[in-house]
Amino acid sequence: MKQTMQSALIWVVGIALIVLLFFVMAFFSIILYPFDRKRKVVHAQCFWWADAVTALNPYWKVTVNGLENIDRLKTYVVVSNHQSLADIVLMYKTKMQFKWVAKDSLFKIPVLGWNMRLARHIRLKREDFSSIKRVYREAGEWLRKGVSVVFFPEGTRSDEHEMGIFQNGAFKLAIREKVPVLPIVIEGTKNAIPKGSWRFTTRISCLIKVLSPIDTSGLLAHDFVRLRELARAQLSTGA
Repeated sequence: MKQTMQSALIWVVGIALIVLLFFVMAFFSIILYPFDRKRKVVHAQCFWWADAVTALNPYWKVTVNGLENIDRLKTYVVVSNHQSLADIVLMYKTKMQFKWVAKDSLFKIPVLGWNMRLARHIRLKREDFSSIKRVYREAGEWLRKGVSVVFFPEGTRSDEHEMGIFQNGAFKLAIREKVPVLPIVIEGTKNAIPKGSWRFTTRISCLIKVLSPIDTSGLLAHDFVRLRELARAQLSTGA
């Protein structure tokens, strides 16, 4: 009974926080439109939202390591493994400015999708070649404007103990735009959101670990495979 009531409260407050976030983001989008074209202030509202979401859930213990590896004056192609939707919450705990590359279906979710549109994240339609080309063109534009871009190079959620094959696009983009690749390890989120039930029953320890950036300044276009495998190896070992 206690778990049922607790789970219901978590969901109700969580949904209320997403709705509140929408109104706050919409407010800043309107009043700062001429001055915040990159939507940095709008994006920053997700920082308090992520802190509130992780604090209200007694079943989540979240640890963040490696923030010293982030140079706030630099722009990165961020690559991370992907286990669940909870990864999105944890990524905001880095307090980085970035744009997600996110699948089209997420933009269609009421309120959550509206928030993603307000922050001007990058929309990907899978199996649509023209959409894929547009994604990398848009990502390159954001990088040249000084805004990092986050990729899940596996393309889908992975097994908790084994990452899938990495796609090439993020690494080709990093070399082309001459920006560092920043690997970020996410652990423990696979079961953070209950599957087949709305009740939280298991306490989960979640870790987000920012690894050392990988310099791309000396790499040529054909070096993308080496860069991809280096990033994958670092994410696999967490070092």
